[in-house]
Amino acid sequence: MARLSIIVLVIMVLVLRTALSELCNPQDKQALLQIKKDLGNPTTLSSWLPNTDCCKPEWEGVSCDTDTKSYRVNILDLNGLSLTKPYPIPSSVGNLPYLGSLYISRMNNLVGSIPPSIAKLTKLGFIRISHTNVSGQIPNFLSQMKSLITIDFSYNALSGTLPPSLSSLPNLVGISLDGNRISGTIPGSFGSFPKHFTVLTLSRNRLTGNIPTTLAKLGLSFVDLSENMLEGDASVLFGANKNLRKIDLAKNLLAFDLGKISLRSKNLEGLDLRKNRIYGTLPKVLTSLKYLRTLNVSYNNLCGQIPQGGKLQRFSEYCYAHNKCLCGSPLPPCT
Repeated sequence: MARLSIIVLVIMVLVLRTALSELCNPQDKQALLQIKKDLGNPTTLSSWLPNTDCCKPEWEGVSCDTDTKSYRVNILDLNGLSLTKPYPIPSSVGNLPYLGSLYISRMNNLVGSIPPSIAKLTKLGFIRISHTNVSGQIPNFLSQMKSLITIDFSYNALSGTLPPSLSSLPNLVGISLDGNRISGTIPGSFGSFPKHFTVLTLSRNRLTGNIPTTLAKLGLSFVDLSENMLEGDASVLFGANKNLRKIDLAKNLLAFDLGKISLRSKNLEGLDLRKNRIYGTLPKVLTSLKYLRTLNVSYNNLCGQIPQGGKLQRFSEYCYAHNKCLCGSPLPPCT
């Protein structure tokens, strides 16, 4: 009997020691286990077990804050889970109050709208929900989440219009909403993004109308508005004071004089303007862009000689083809 009592005592001590040494916050663990359950217990999350520490590396996609020693879950990366049937984004995600980064991507069976419970994540800086079948509108509650730095909702089934209120986010650096079903116009309020806002990618949607002149205020580095139905003047996106590195406006209905815009951004690496209604001549300043790696102005209404020098003759004939009267190397000589 005494031996049995000693064994029981040893087991109790070991259990207590394990409980005391666990770094994971109990509320965080409960939320994570509920997320696992709400997603149908996918095999990728088989390491998420009630009797193990969620702050240990074995918990796939979970990271805890070791810098402040709070050990609260601050990163959740749910990428490529094999869901057995369609599931919505678990509302239990909102029960991780210290979450700073939320990545949910590459799940065809993830459906439904973005849950309002995400608005409870007041410390969230980075949110990515991409390559899923999540649908519905871009939620207005995002404008309440003042800590957001980047929003990536690319390649989903989102519809509706762009919320003008997104421009009120004081820390926002970039938005990526490519590959959805978003319609309507680009809000004029988007010109009021903070000074450090540098990335705007809205390609492969159903956007219409003119590009707002207010966007001239932004110091954008990466712009992708390709494969929409935008029309009119896009010259507001260029300028001597810009730090453009890549701009893609391909496959729209844009019409403006390319020869009159300023392309003095020294760091410009990519310029894609193909399949629009752009006219005028190619600016000679293109020859001075030493970092230019990609250029395509085909299928427009450009005229005149292609400026000689720089990297312009390194691009293939295809990059200049199907214009009104563009000529000179690598196209046939001007007559």
